[in-house]
Amino acid sequence: MSEFFTSVHLKEELCMGCINCIKRCPTQAIRVRNGKAVITKKFCIDCGECIRICPHHAKEATYDSLDIRNRFEYTIALPAPSLYGQFNNLDDVNIVLTALKKMGFDDVYEVSGAAELVSEMSRKYVEEHEEQWPIISTACPTVVRLIQVRFPNLIEHLLPICSPADLAASMARKKAMEKTGLSSDKIGILFISPCPAKVTAVKSPIGIHHSDIDGVIAIKEIYPVLLPYMKDSIDDVEELRISGRIGISWGGTGGEASGLLSESYLAADGIENVIRVLEDLEDNKFDRLEFIELNACSGGCVGGVLTVENPYAAKVKLKKLRKYLPVACSHLADGNAEDAFWNNEVQYQPVFNIGSNMKESIENMARVQQLTEKFPKLDCGSCGAPTCKALAEDIVRGVAKEEDCIHILREYIHKLSGELSRLDIKKDEM
Repeated sequence: MSEFFTSVHLKEELCMGCINCIKRCPTQAIRVRNGKAVITKKFCIDCGECIRICPHHAKEATYDSLDIRNRFEYTIALPAPSLYGQFNNLDDVNIVLTALKKMGFDDVYEVSGAAELVSEMSRKYVEEHEEQWPIISTACPTVVRLIQVRFPNLIEHLLPICSPADLAASMARKKAMEKTGLSSDKIGILFISPCPAKVTAVKSPIGIHHSDIDGVIAIKEIYPVLLPYMKDSIDDVEELRISGRIGISWGGTGGEASGLLSESYLAADGIENVIRVLEDLEDNKFDRLEFIELNACSGGCVGGVLTVENPYAAKVKLKKLRKYLPVACSHLADGNAEDAFWNNEVQYQPVFNIGSNMKESIENMARVQQLTEKFPKLDCGSCGAPTCKALAEDIVRGVAKEEDCIHILREYIHKLSGELSRLDIKKDEM
């Protein structure tokens, strides 16, 4: 199994060795060793929770700078719908789109426009694949990765349609090649992202062989640069918008599901709630749901760690912004969506296994249980692992030892002290 790219990384010089991140990580991908956090890449799903929770700003996401535009002759900005929720008193999406062109992009292509096409395809797919119900949205890369490594029985429920960002990139590239006559390698498709998972989805895509996105720029990086151009654009606005209510609604929780025009859906956000839903789905606790929309970030994409606005305030702004818009502006008849479906099978990646085969796994699980019983079950995190069971698994994997537990270490020191005392007594008697 090849190493999976992860966007989140540690700035070691800022890490203080606290245990905030190991307690918050939903896949227990972080340990504290030798006073510094260590991220196990194969466990990481790029949810960004460690970035959000770290009080020392020692975790950060990898993304491209605005200078990436200099690598291409022609650049196209793909603004995520969550970008529109970052601005106060915005009443026209075209102001943002025009400002993006004024700041140097040659063209813009709304991801929300592609989202409306995905909504149409999803409606048809859900209707035609009742045997696959409930169908799980694949718009959030963190959720797809989580299912791939932890919920293999749910892979068959994944919606095999490209994300709106990837579809937008593909369509924008074709449009630009026809318009300019330039070759594909001279055109830069740059996605303006709310979260690090989108970076990973470009570098290590799931479900598709490769992404048409050439670079990912964080909303928080483009936001301060964009503001003055937006002020200049108010009196000189181009009509660039290609999306309506459905597309812009994708920026918040429930937006994608509501685009299916069905009441038989579930929408959940926040990684802990997502995991709870997936566990219940695995246990067949949901009856006759057609569709499940899951967002790793609270509030949906507006809650990504690369945004600047409070996610709930951003949702209110999106709601006001879409109020007088048409239901949808992009339709399948208007665009070529023949390449919108996945072309690569999603394989289960058993990264959490503690054995190379069934026999070894069972033996190791028994050993984990025995070790866990020896520990105090306080889950204090002092050992650098989030739980006593996680420490036991680390020991079995050969990356930790029993004495990492301070309670075991204390007993060991007391025992050693007692042995030394007895040796001193014997020495005095001689």
